[in-house]
Amino acid sequence: MERECHSAFAVWITGLPASGKSTVAARLSQQIRERGIDIVVLESDVLRKIFSSHPRYDEQDREYFYRSLAFIGRVLTEQGISVIFDATANLRAYRDRAREQITRFIEVFVDCPLETCIRRDPKGIYQKGRTGEATAVPGLQAPYEPPEFPDLIVRGDRDDPSVAAEQIVQVLTNKRFLLPVR
Repeated sequence: MERECHSAFAVWITGLPASGKSTVAARLSQQIRERGIDIVVLESDVLRKIFSSHPRYDEQDREYFYRSLAFIGRVLTEQGISVIFDATANLRAYRDRAREQITRFIEVFVDCPLETCIRRDPKGIYQKGRTGEATAVPGLQAPYEPPEFPDLIVRGDRDDPSVAAEQIVQVLTNKRFLLPVR
């Protein structure tokens, strides 16, 4: 397969827990790799366990985690490796920090009603929030600030994840972060 020449970019996929971010990120990663481009998915659930054996999910913990995540994304893109952030990042400031550090950056909002996310709850996050085992679940006890001006809004309760990934690829192409397919 011929490899596409490109400068690295970052895509931050944000939304409530269980909104469909990881599924969209996986489909997007696959579609970009099919173009011969190396890309890394920075999945917050995986990295948080590496950064902290007992994450608290309080404001200080989140500030440290998302500052570190943005730094890793910046370093990777500076080395020519594109990045997909698969992370709730419940405050805009966390995502804005990454946007300030990474020149070629887009933000995708996976919009999904809280009720749908609670019903899905594959990791039991909302259940833990309701029983008091977790005390800072975005959408329940902690705020979630959706992007004010996302580059794309995907409906996590209605859109097919593969089609959503194609839409993200189109945004990347329109911004000239990816070359059009010939």
